[in-house]
Amino acid sequence: MPEIEIRPTVAADLPVLLHLEHSYTTQYVWQMERLIEEGQISIGFREVRLPRSVRVEYPRAAELTQQLWPQKQTWLTATMESVPVGYMRLEDQFSASTVWITDVVVKEKVRRKGIASALLLAAQHWAVQRNLRRVVLAMQSKNHPAIQMANKLGYEFCGFNDHYYANQDIALFFARYAR
Repeated sequence: MPEIEIRPTVAADLPVLLHLEHSYTTQYVWQMERLIEEGQISIGFREVRLPRSVRVEYPRAAELTQQLWPQKQTWLTATMESVPVGYMRLEDQFSASTVWITDVVVKEKVRRKGIASALLLAAQHWAVQRNLRRVVLAMQSKNHPAIQMANKLGYEFCGFNDHYYANQDIALFFARYAR
């Protein structure tokens, strides 16, 4: 398998990156359960196997992602044989000493080959270089592949937002210390 190179994204990468297939297939979802009683609110998540695989659309349109390009953010690109095969968008403006990873996309034909993990490890290194203490990864509750990757790399569930995405999907947040 060719070597994966991670580098800062350049404007010339955008046409290739934004035309990558952003949707994914899953057989699992993290289902939220909410129990409200007097003086107490309990919220839990449980992994549920779906009766069949489903294709999940990415929560952000490519046009919106392209509009985010000129803003103060960091983009990392994964390449194989000098061809862009994935990207990650990082934001360090949400909260002090934390970098938020809001987008991770890998070319469909090379998924499950360590590219997203390589991007995530590069993001952790980026955070350490800037003295940021935590890395937070945001993902849809249906994104079982990303949840598995986060767990494999030592990230822990740290919260959710049920109004995070415009398409009404629940966002799950996983975090770890950068060092």
